[in-house]
Amino acid sequence: MDAVPQTPVTPNPADDVQKNKALAAISYIYIASLIILLVKKDSPFAQFHAKQGFVLFIAALICGFVPILGWLLSIVILVMAIIGIVSAAQGKWYKMPLVSQLAEKINF
Repeated sequence: MDAVPQTPVTPNPADDVQKNKALAAISYIYIASLIILLVKKDSPFAQFHAKQGFVLFIAALICGFVPILGWLLSIVILVMAIIGIVSAAQGKWYKMPLVSQLAEKINF
């Protein structure tokens, strides 16, 4: 008797977005991005937003050490994080300029 090969079950992209919108939004709260990157490896939507959140987190850390100009850039990073939270909560795959290009290079 031959065993029937089972095809791997791939998650429906719409289901993935609906199930992981909250985690994707939380991933823009700095260190949470790293946690979500490590925990939600099975969710492309959560990974997409967590990678962008992680890039913003690293940028914010660096900017914190640069007086005045870094602090001003931190405000820009905060605004970008808010945009990311809103887009993730709405289920959108918003690619942030420059941030998304750096985020695509992250592999965990």
